[in-house]
Amino acid sequence: MSAAPKPPVIVWFRQDLRLADNPALSHAAQSGRPVVPVYILDDQTPGPWAPGGASRWWLHHSLAALSGALAGPGCPLILRRGRADVALRALVRETGAEAVVWNRCYEPHAIARDSTLKADLKAEGIAVDSFNAALLVEPWTVKTGTGGPYKVFTPFWKAVREGLDPGRPEPTPRHLATLPTPPDSDRLEDWGLLPTKPDWAGGLRDSWTPGEAGAQQRLTDFLARAVARYPEGRDYPAQPLTSRLSPHLHHGEISPRQIWAAAQAQAKTQGSDGVDSFLRELGWREFCHHLLYHFPFLPERPLNPKFEAFTWDDNAGHLAAWQRGLTGYPIIDAGMRELWATGWMHNRVRMVVGSFLVKHLLLPWTAGQAWFWDTLVDADLANNAAGWQWIAGCGADAAPYFRVFNPVLQGEKFDATGEYVRRWVPELAGLPDRVLHQPWTADPITLRAAGVRLGHDYPHPVVEHKAARQRALDTFAAIRDDND
Repeated sequence: MSAAPKPPVIVWFRQDLRLADNPALSHAAQSGRPVVPVYILDDQTPGPWAPGGASRWWLHHSLAALSGALAGPGCPLILRRGRADVALRALVRETGAEAVVWNRCYEPHAIARDSTLKADLKAEGIAVDSFNAALLVEPWTVKTGTGGPYKVFTPFWKAVREGLDPGRPEPTPRHLATLPTPPDSDRLEDWGLLPTKPDWAGGLRDSWTPGEAGAQQRLTDFLARAVARYPEGRDYPAQPLTSRLSPHLHHGEISPRQIWAAAQAQAKTQGSDGVDSFLRELGWREFCHHLLYHFPFLPERPLNPKFEAFTWDDNAGHLAAWQRGLTGYPIIDAGMRELWATGWMHNRVRMVVGSFLVKHLLLPWTAGQAWFWDTLVDADLANNAAGWQWIAGCGADAAPYFRVFNPVLQGEKFDATGEYVRRWVPELAGLPDRVLHQPWTADPITLRAAGVRLGHDYPHPVVEHKAARQRALDTFAAIRDDND
């Protein structure tokens, strides 16, 4: 007489869309039980932080890649849509599962949902385990000497590095037991994740390969070709010297532990300078999650309470010009157009366009955060909120209020030959380098020879730099003085 089949274990995929170094999946595989992998499209629980348009495009293709990878061992990915807690409990009933596993998420809404769901499932006799698959260290394990959270990056990263031992990444499970008949699944195409109007698909397809294989290839290429020049080259947007791993990390197609292990192996052959600089950026990601965990209001309110009373401008025309890349400042417009076309923007340029929004235009950092949330393929709640608060000067380890990036000087320094601007602002391509980053200073003959009519082919600056800078200094200084 054959033994009764074991009840299955459900693996709830979220921001961990990979097979290798996936602790929840490895745990399920090692149990010997049939594995039911599921992804639930929960548009309700996140509230305003449901995935934006570019993230939804990425998610569609990442899920397609994950589904294909799971099809190899004959373990189909089940797709469900609705409130995650409701959909997951329904799947438990349908399959008779006696265990559910997942990898942890760290957004406030996810922590609240998962904590309640774990308690409810355990009360019903369902075994639940959760794992860390997204960070090098858990946010609650790094504490200052007084036992509180860090608010400054450098001592945070020093503390992390001193005791850090991420361990070896886990391999892809060799075998996944499956149910004879899988549960019903939605069709990915019916979820409507791909954009229709506006259609980002062309530029995104040309720029990215979502999925675990694409993430591994990008890491391999970066370590082989660029990491040695990363410390200096990372500031130059026309040069392909950044890793561009951020969307793969956000969607969990690669783990920070895999990146850490590969980078350390590379350091043994190429030296550690480039690797250390690169891993410091991985540390900034850890710091952002540390902040969001300890200050869950970060996406909505300034960490520095002085800024609660700050009076931002509400000029809709200026916001639209910034969003569309029509500010009249070439480096700003190049960055915003790169974002719209590819779903990504070079990090140096992110700082410059962010500073321009909050300092030159005095528009709220939350408006920039919202635009990035919808248009970035790497839109990550922790990184986005912490980054924008840093730029605005109201967050942790923030840029000082008097730091106002000059968009002309930034362009001339980091895009001296104009390659980046000419790519993304082609109407200015004929201008010589000496006036490319400030076309309003070009004489009529030069403009005519380049085929540029200011105010027609390309806008005049929406604000004058010197005056806008002084307004920003006065406004931000007033907030500081009022609260001293």
